[in-house]
Amino acid sequence: MAKPKLTIALSHYDRHVPFFDGTVDAEGIDLKILIVGQSDRQRDGEDRHERMLQKAEFDICELSLSSYLMAKSRGMPFAAIPVFPRRLFSLSQMWVNAGAGIDRPTDLIGKRVGLHSFQNTLATLAKGDLQSEFAVPWRQIHWLLSKKDNIPFEPETNVKIEQLPDGAKVGDMLESGEISAMMTPHPPKPVLRGSKKIRRLFADPKAEDLRYYKKNGFFPIMHVVAFKDEVLKNYPEAGRSLFEAFEDAKRICREYYADPNWSWLAWGRQAFEEEEKLLGPDPWPYGLEKNRANLERFVGYSLDQGLMAKKMALEELFVPLN
Repeated sequence: MAKPKLTIALSHYDRHVPFFDGTVDAEGIDLKILIVGQSDRQRDGEDRHERMLQKAEFDICELSLSSYLMAKSRGMPFAAIPVFPRRLFSLSQMWVNAGAGIDRPTDLIGKRVGLHSFQNTLATLAKGDLQSEFAVPWRQIHWLLSKKDNIPFEPETNVKIEQLPDGAKVGDMLESGEISAMMTPHPPKPVLRGSKKIRRLFADPKAEDLRYYKKNGFFPIMHVVAFKDEVLKNYPEAGRSLFEAFEDAKRICREYYADPNWSWLAWGRQAFEEEEKLLGPDPWPYGLEKNRANLERFVGYSLDQGLMAKKMALEELFVPLN
């Protein structure tokens, strides 16, 4: 019997290199690996998430956790396996204008704060973490969005959300002081250009991230790996096969760092060893049970922010792999 030919769209992370170089394959599947960035604007202004959610362009796709939960709760035809290839601490991704007088999270109340979109995973996590960790009500912040959300939803009427014109550059607005802060999964572009007018909200963001990790016990999930429903209907064994392939790829990725010069970083091996001491040997666990607290907290954030259409158990949200 011929193997099913399936496409999978992934970002180019170190943990995905074993797929790209052919070291790892999924048993029983003829996988066509597509390197597609999460914000690939070279194709009609669309990104990977839009291409999957709105056009079902790939059989399998690395997808925003927040958008996936919204889609699944609305009955859209996608199903994820419990593989989480992107993670970020929100506290390191909170940026402020250096002259805005923002020294602590509570200073954000009433301020104009930029987001790429209201529903993206980092934005959802940041809003939830501000409220849960620092008692900063996300409803008391004026949110400005540079991008339209992938899945339409009705926000609460008392929440101030402003859609910026197409082409608005939120990083430049932050640098100029037009907005006071920004929550973003990538550093604002002026920072990458060396701007001194933007700084992180926390003076020691790594210490804040570690405090969060020790308190909550997890490295927050950003992305899942989602299938089109029809793929799993036709090839139900594909979910387990791909899960095992991702486990193999992660194991191989760890081995890369045995070489002190594998990465660009001069002290890459030392950084690897330090992180292992601080976060343990696997801060990137796959599987539902190992990520239950992480996922349940995020589902709570999504429901509180009016994103998911209904509450769903984690077992309804992820493909069983038994």
